[in-house]
Amino acid sequence: MQQVTLKEIGQLLNATIRGDDTQIVMSVATLEDAIEGQLSFLANSKYRAQLEATQASAVLLTEKDAADYKGTAIIVADPYVGFARVAQLLDTSPKAAVGIHPSAQIDASAKLGENVSIGANAVIGANVILSDNVQIGPGSVVGESSIIGQNSCLWANVTLYHNVHIGTDCTIHSASVIGSDGFGYANENGNWIKIPQTGGVRIGNRVEIGASTSVDRGALSHTEIHDGVIIDNQVQIAHNVVIGQNTAIAGGTIVAGSSTIGKYCIIGGGCGVSGHISIADGVHISGGTNVTSVIREKGIYSSATIAMENKLWRRNTVRFRQLDELFARVKQLENTQK
Repeated sequence: MQQVTLKEIGQLLNATIRGDDTQIVMSVATLEDAIEGQLSFLANSKYRAQLEATQASAVLLTEKDAADYKGTAIIVADPYVGFARVAQLLDTSPKAAVGIHPSAQIDASAKLGENVSIGANAVIGANVILSDNVQIGPGSVVGESSIIGQNSCLWANVTLYHNVHIGTDCTIHSASVIGSDGFGYANENGNWIKIPQTGGVRIGNRVEIGASTSVDRGALSHTEIHDGVIIDNQVQIAHNVVIGQNTAIAGGTIVAGSSTIGKYCIIGGGCGVSGHISIADGVHISGGTNVTSVIREKGIYSSATIAMENKLWRRNTVRFRQLDELFARVKQLENTQK
């Protein structure tokens, strides 16, 4: 089990410790659940009532919230960021793989860096490059001519097709598929003619992709996911999509082909982004929103209707259908009054 003193946490966070900095913490917990030996945090004022009763050995607090707290406080500008950094320090998650399992199938032409780990029944294809400290989980497949940068990790049963390049310090969670064919077809007299998807996928550094997410390869050029992007579970990224750095995409979202999403965007769960459009830097899109046209300005965009009783929803749906007729009547009245 990991353990660290409050003094060491203070040094890590460049924080002020108010109390005994020799105390040891071994894990993090919520204010309500924390016990002695655990560190907690207050990042949302609605949980302030739990602060005085918490049994945590220390609490991450802003200077304002620490003013009236009688326990041991670690004073930081942003307690939630502080919590994240300490949680990383105390993380006890196992590695995706340790060493090279004898059942792993590794092509003779593959190049492995130092301290590479490959789990049971994993397959490493021809001309693959695995850099130092890469972890390949059990049952994962890394296709021909793919490259994985230093310290990156594929958890169990991840599939990388051919010609996929992944940067350093990336994590791809179980059952995700990177580099499968994009949905490209031509129609000839009702028959679908497949267009070979000859591009690849290029993923930058410090990217995390959740479980059961699909990232399609490009049709001709590459699908691109830039540095620092985080993508949740069960997201579909279609061919030739470009996602700018440090953008976050929540679960269940679908991004159609050849769309470009800017830097520092936040896209909520269950959204749909139409193909061949662009979204500006710094855009926030609420969950359930369908984006069907270009967004050129930074801001918050929403389109989903709220949940309501079915009877009311049906009535409002009928009224929605009548909006065009209502608009025409209003225009007629306006013209009459002129």
